[in-house]
Amino acid sequence: MANSLLHEPQKLIIDTDPGIDDSITIMMAFESPEVEIIGMTTIFGNVTTQGATHNALLLCELAGHQNVPVAEGSPEPLKGGIPRVADSIHGSDGLGNMFLAPPKAKKIDKFASEFLVEKVSEYPGQVSVLALGPLTNLALAIKRDSSFASKVKKIVVLGGSVLALGNVNPAAEANIYGDPEAADIVFTSGANIVVVGLNITTQIKFTDADLLELKESRGKYAHLLSNMCKFYRDWHVNSDGFYGIFLHDPVSFVALVQPNLFTYKKGVMRVETQGICEGHTIMDLGLKKWNTSNPWTGYSPVSVAWTVNVDEVLRFIKERLMKS
Repeated sequence: MANSLLHEPQKLIIDTDPGIDDSITIMMAFESPEVEIIGMTTIFGNVTTQGATHNALLLCELAGHQNVPVAEGSPEPLKGGIPRVADSIHGSDGLGNMFLAPPKAKKIDKFASEFLVEKVSEYPGQVSVLALGPLTNLALAIKRDSSFASKVKKIVVLGGSVLALGNVNPAAEANIYGDPEAADIVFTSGANIVVVGLNITTQIKFTDADLLELKESRGKYAHLLSNMCKFYRDWHVNSDGFYGIFLHDPVSFVALVQPNLFTYKKGVMRVETQGICEGHTIMDLGLKKWNTSNPWTGYSPVSVAWTVNVDEVLRFIKERLMKS
């Protein structure tokens, strides 16, 4: 880990739908010298987009970083309609039904896609994006500026279910299912993309013992996050019979700052946008030579996290959350 600190911190925008595991990730990021958070953009998913903006502002304030600009994103997927919101998993407030006092800071007067384009143009080749929700804002940024994909340093996407079952239905993972059209635009944009899907994130868990360790630690946000996690943990018990929580979003942050803890495969990724497999991520693994062109032909490959050092990722997460 020491090697990553020899370099200047990478500029980071977090595109987020907080969300309990988003909140864990954001607090980890604020405690990580590898990154400089230059902004957050918000999207529906765990809550509505408006709720995500409220929570992002609140988390920045609680972390003492209320000057971080927060730009509100699209209230709906590209095709329109009412977005799917996972309030049964994260609570009606997205933060485990803690109903904390509202933040004093306000969102900036720019759309998320406008902010993304502006910052990536201001710092070409220097800004990474950690995408923790549906990819609507990034797709809109790509539509807004055709050079966005070539200017962004890296996009780490939490999403997909390559060679694994989905978590909203057998075919689809929640973030991709939230806006499959947007995901397909992003994956085929030519940007430098790393995808961290359910095949990886379901291997990284906090058990009840880990949650107790967090609660009893001297971590800066341990009390806050422990209280948030109660709701999330109870949902896992009722849904999966698992006494603990999955750490989906935090794992994607580790992939951003400690990529050596994962192995990857490259291939073109497409997303099914209709039918019973809507939201399914399908990667061309190059298992054979295709005789004719197909809908995967001609697009740039993405990197998909394939294996993970479970023990080291857990150790990293605990170190960032539990240090005094």
